[in-house]
Amino acid sequence: MFPLKDDIPTRRRPVVTVALLLANVGVYLFQHAAYPTFQASIFSLGVTPREVVTGVDSWPPSLLPPVATLLTSMFSHGGLAHIGSNMLFLWIFGNNVEDDMGRFKFLLFYLLCGLGAAGAQILVAPSSEIPMVGASGAIAGVLGAYLLLYPHARVLALVPIFFFLQLIWVPAVIFLALWFVLQVLGGFATAGAAGGGVAYAAHVGGFVIGVLL
Repeated sequence: MFPLKDDIPTRRRPVVTVALLLANVGVYLFQHAAYPTFQASIFSLGVTPREVVTGVDSWPPSLLPPVATLLTSMFSHGGLAHIGSNMLFLWIFGNNVEDDMGRFKFLLFYLLCGLGAAGAQILVAPSSEIPMVGASGAIAGVLGAYLLLYPHARVLALVPIFFFLQLIWVPAVIFLALWFVLQVLGGFATAGAAGGGVAYAAHVGGFVIGVLL
């Protein structure tokens, strides 16, 4: 299912949500402009579990200390599809959560979820040398909060039915619960995989932290 919008109006302008969107887009453009290769930007700005655990920056060298990448990684992305899907989820669900929490609390909440998501990924793969980038861990926390704050909301989603895509209003509880289950199953399916891919542990960790906070 691919979300397009929800049916919950906001009372105030989502200033922080828009600022986070612009910050993510700005960093993505910075990745292309400031580094010799796009891959170099990922190794520099992404959080690499082994580097954070040991405190030692491995090859390729970066100007940032490993602990700083806990923050920079959540504003960096691996491609247009990556940032596009993340920003869509942030816009659909973030504006309502910001509306409920207030701007300062929402910003703090978002950052804590992102840090917690990175921590969850490090916890399950502390020796990994694969850098992780993306706002999806922080956004997963937003989804967890949305689930509790707006359990009766509905999400307009593109749903594949056989060979066709249908627009269907799906209860937010079902949409978000299914999303979470898929992340858990994805984590089990890719456990022990050596290559890069989706950081399912970060998604699950961010969601759980969002629910708890």
